[in-house]
Amino acid sequence: MASLESTVLAGHTISRSLSNPKISKPVLPPSHVGKDLIEDHILPQLDPEFVKYFVDVVSKAPASHEIPIEEVRANWEQHRPPCALDTSSGFERVADYVVSSQDGAEILVRVYHPDPMEHGRGPYPVHLNFHGGGFVLGDLTVEASLCLSMREAGVVVIDVNYRHCPETIWGKCIQDAWAALNWARDSSSILNINPTSVSVGGISAGGQISIILQHMARDAGIPLKLCMASVPCTTEGLSYRYYTQSPYPSFHEFHRGPVLPWKRINYFGSYAMPPEKLPELRALWPAWWLAPLTAPNFRGLCDTFIRTAECDPLRDEGEAYGMKLVAGGNKVTIKRYLGSVHTFMYLGFMKQKQEYDRDAVEALRVAHGLS
Repeated sequence: MASLESTVLAGHTISRSLSNPKISKPVLPPSHVGKDLIEDHILPQLDPEFVKYFVDVVSKAPASHEIPIEEVRANWEQHRPPCALDTSSGFERVADYVVSSQDGAEILVRVYHPDPMEHGRGPYPVHLNFHGGGFVLGDLTVEASLCLSMREAGVVVIDVNYRHCPETIWGKCIQDAWAALNWARDSSSILNINPTSVSVGGISAGGQISIILQHMARDAGIPLKLCMASVPCTTEGLSYRYYTQSPYPSFHEFHRGPVLPWKRINYFGSYAMPPEKLPELRALWPAWWLAPLTAPNFRGLCDTFIRTAECDPLRDEGEAYGMKLVAGGNKVTIKRYLGSVHTFMYLGFMKQKQEYDRDAVEALRVAHGLS
């Protein structure tokens, strides 16, 4: 149970989801279920519904950071998250296309069109989505339900299956994303979209990709309507040797949290940004790609909607990125979902996930002039 408090700073909206002190969050049962599995300072902050799910389901499964990537690749069906949905067949107005990246590699994108009976015949605005997974995991099933939801805003949603590490060196994912953005604009007649009404967004690693595209699009003179980045990585956290290298309190507070603990972050980093690869990565790509918070220019960027989770190690760095956008004179909304963990938007039983879906649809409608 939360209320939304909005503050305007120099004409820029900063919004945070805050607990109502008269109502407060639901109190855990007297048995304090989960107290032996979740650290004492974290447990009271978590939504009780998530705690129950963690105790009943997550805690009984093998620790994800202990499963070698070879095992995950060989048995992906077993390791897909519960939210995964195969929309490759049996769904109306969903189609796959192949996009050529800068180096000639082909990547698959899945395009979701809105219902013309409800939203007209188009051309429609378009939103590109980049899934999460630490640059290592994920495919076109992981956020399919979110794409189906977002198209209800009256926009075409393009879900991009960029290349992953360690099979491909980190940074190619950015090139894939950039290729998909340009392909969408160049294919406007085929896709029945308006190439002047484009937005981007993603979750976690996908959030980082989307905010890098935000800067690249500005520099290339491509106008974007919105960057909708959720629980984004904005520092070089994947390359840290120790969690204590982070300057952000949330990274320390939740380094042994129930979702995305430091061991999981380090797992992703071992495949995406291993120490022996860092010199090569830093030579190949702009330094700010690895840490978007260090981007050289925060002026003239598109409107941004940053969404964070209260009990997430990446919370503070995501909000810090939003504040740098504000300092650069951009329009920014920051919303923190209370009681939530890094992957709450994948958990259908959480009320915060339902709120997240509604917020996405409304943000897209407003950004594209559909509300």
